Amino acid sequence: MISAATGAMALVMVPLVEEYGIEYLFAATILAGILQVGLGYLGVGELMRFVPRTVMLGFVNALAILILMAQVPHILLSDDASRGDRLLGNSVTILAGLAIIYGLPRITKAVPSPLVAIVAITGAAMIWNLDLPTVGDMGELPSSLPFVALPQLPFALETLTIIFPVAFTLALVGLLESLLTAQLLDDLTDTDSDKNTEARGQGVANVATGFLGGMAGCAMIGQSMINFRSGGRTRLSTLASGVFLLVLILALGDLVAKIPMAALVAVMIMVSVGTFNWRSISPTAVKAHPITETVIMAATVVIVVLTHNLAYGVGAGVVLSAVFFARHVSDLVKVTSVVDPDNVERLYAVTGELFFASTHDIVHAFDYDAVGVGRVEIDLTDARIWDTSAVAALDAVVGKFEQRGIHAELVGMNEHAEQLHTRTSGQVTAH
Repeated sequence: MISAATGAMALVMVPLVEEYGIEYLFAATILAGILQVGLGYLGVGELMRFVPRTVMLGFVNALAILILMAQVPHILLSDDASRGDRLLGNSVTILAGLAIIYGLPRITKAVPSPLVAIVAITGAAMIWNLDLPTVGDMGELPSSLPFVALPQLPFALETLTIIFPVAFTLALVGLLESLLTAQLLDDLTDTDSDKNTEARGQGVANVATGFLGGMAGCAMIGQSMINFRSGGRTRLSTLASGVFLLVLILALGDLVAKIPMAALVAVMIMVSVGTFNWRSISPTAVKAHPITETVIMAATVVIVVLTHNLAYGVGAGVVLSAVFFARHVSDLVKVTSVVDPDNVERLYAVTGELFFASTHDIVHAFDYDAVGVGRVEIDLTDARIWDTSAVAALDAVVGKFEQRGIHAELVGMNEHAEQLHTRTSGQVTAH
């Protein structure tokens, strides 16, 4: 899993840097790392079980769309004043890169085809002096190693109040993206990573990054997918990628600056196409899945694409999943009844999950005006009482019967339900 600075983390930091300066970014990065280490020890990785598969699909599909959208300016050369003269050559080069990426594996898989495409296009551009946008046109590459230093800002409570909200947000956004990426790679590689260890490791890395004058980072799903599709399966692949990048920038920076952007665009288009889950939008899958799951996935994708923030989309998807789940479970509550031959006593049987979302309907499921009935027994053996809303609803049912002179009794509650009922209500005797 490749980790570095990401767009989602940068979005959180921009207001802080604009208002207070770059030194506060370093301090926020260090604090975010400390928080991530703490959350890792608290078991934040266990929360991944609450992210439904449909949200994961939306996360992956939205990321693929964002990757492709990010390539559009480089394809159309929208920031180039002379794009009319260079557009055709740029487009042909991208197509050539895609041809190598998808064609070479049919001949041999000994060498990663994206790497071959980058080397071949760069060599051709240098030999024939092609007029193409390059990496060097995007900005100046660093030429020296960073050094360890403390952030230059006041060591005071006021500083903490400024950086803590940003650091806390950075910690959550970083962990969310990293744990989702880890889960995706677990599925692709049929392995099971320790999410809490990943959280602690990311925290340690961010603490070190802050002291080295860098911004907080997290897992980069695009680069992680490139690593996976190029054959990387262990931590050695991620270490090698970092070391190789360091060597490229410091020792071969002049050569890296000459790499045409078209070669990198071809690689990222391959990543986008490979990342998108095409089966999830096939007519067969859409018809087979419940409409609520399709809505959740679509909402996740739309929010991520509109905000360019994966955390917002995933958060919305999880909330929607919880709402739909609560609604579905609340509809499963049933109340049935039988009356004795003398029409004196009626037995109600309640089944299902009793919680805040299902209590409204259950109050109206009883016949409070039954003629001749003097006693009611409400059997909760097959029901589960989850919260005080359920207790209050049952008390309301008993109260309605008592108001009409009908004695009502709750029976069949398990130990947990009895304890909850005893703590929250002293009006009804439970058996």
